[in-house]
Amino acid sequence: MSLIDLLTGNTGNQVAEQAEGKFGISRNQVIALLAVAAPLIISYLRNKSQDSNEAESLNKALDKDHDGSILDDVSQADARQDEGNSILSHVFGGDKQNVENQLSQNTGISIDKIGPILSMLAPVIMGYIGREKQQNNVGAGGLGDLLGGILGNASNQAQNQQSSPLNDILGSVLGNGQSQSSGNPLNDILGSVLGGGNQQKQQGGGGLGDILGSFLGGK
Repeated sequence: MSLIDLLTGNTGNQVAEQAEGKFGISRNQVIALLAVAAPLIISYLRNKSQDSNEAESLNKALDKDHDGSILDDVSQADARQDEGNSILSHVFGGDKQNVENQLSQNTGISIDKIGPILSMLAPVIMGYIGREKQQNNVGAGGLGDLLGGILGNASNQAQNQQSSPLNDILGSVLGNGQSQSSGNPLNDILGSVLGGGNQQKQQGGGGLGDILGSFLGGK
């Protein structure tokens, strides 16, 4: 299953439905958040996996806690919210608050809800990575390539499929993240695509903020 299949299929929709019911925000907002957060988390993990100790730690975590069963029972996402928060703290480290602020600004989800919703999404994203790892029989040494492949395939799929708001979001995020990496996913994805207000104005309507705006109905 590709990353886009995860986001656009039953799993993404079921998680969005859960979050909509729990937090009172629109399903589109959750799906838009997932479309940006998933590549961001995967990018951070790819960077971390370049360090052999981090790769080994991630490999053990995936084997122990993230076998992909959550994809078959998405109701686990709510129950595993505390675990999701721990995942985010490890993945983003000192960038966590900045990531949440940027995502809140660009999805229209209030800052007090963005963290809890991301905490619901994180175990789902980790479960997806864990299932891909199992299916491809990848160990610690191959995690960087696996994660890079997930992002690369999703980028190609988003650009080759018929244009849709979700594909446009992913194409914007992944297209930027795959080119001329600065080595910092926050800069590559959030800084260049989401964050810089001046940059976005210069893009003349081509920025992700505009795409998100149309997808979310101006929220």
